[in-house]
Amino acid sequence: MPEGNIAQKNNVEEILLRIEEEVKGMLPFGEKVREETKAPFLVLLSVILSARTKDETTEVVCKKLFKKVKTPKDLLKIPKSKLETILKPIGFYRQKARYLRETAKKIIREYDCDVPDSFKELIKLPGVGRKTANLVLSLSFGKNTICVDTHVHRISNRLGFVKTKTPFETEMELKRVLPEKWWSKINTLFVLYGKSICTPLRPKCEECSVKEFCKFFREKNRR
Repeated sequence: MPEGNIAQKNNVEEILLRIEEEVKGMLPFGEKVREETKAPFLVLLSVILSARTKDETTEVVCKKLFKKVKTPKDLLKIPKSKLETILKPIGFYRQKARYLRETAKKIIREYDCDVPDSFKELIKLPGVGRKTANLVLSLSFGKNTICVDTHVHRISNRLGFVKTKTPFETEMELKRVLPEKWWSKINTLFVLYGKSICTPLRPKCEECSVKEFCKFFREKNRR
């Protein structure tokens, strides 16, 4: 870990164990879809739709969509205008409707209706970037990947695990810092902790179980 970080290497395990205990019994939306459907295609759709949208809104939309859709072919049976109507409550719904249709066509045409299980192939799908690909690989295929969303990027920097400016830099640095057994867990832990305690604007530092290790907390108290 870079010199000067508060969360020193020998504290990483303790920090993650404490956060894991704090969020025990809670599931982020992507894991709910995985548990309820066991379908990589539906997990993929839910992750694409969740971008820049609150989980609560995405969940409502997905429940409605998944009554009609189980496979890529099912999705293409829905007229474009009808699909846009279903997706309308979420952000960028027209763009996402296009992504879903184009992704379904590509999966049917090039992957025999199966969601590909490699990073290289997943990022070829419309609407799929590093974050989405890594999360789908972890949730649906049990791959040991690190998915960096805004929560993971923010909390990793606040704790002092990393000192990075972009999610890509955070992903690369976390691979160096974290024991591999935590790679696929870090998104779940930090998403849940980021929504309940380490929030973007008003983090609940006094309630935080790892504040004694936290670079952000220590610097805030110096002001």
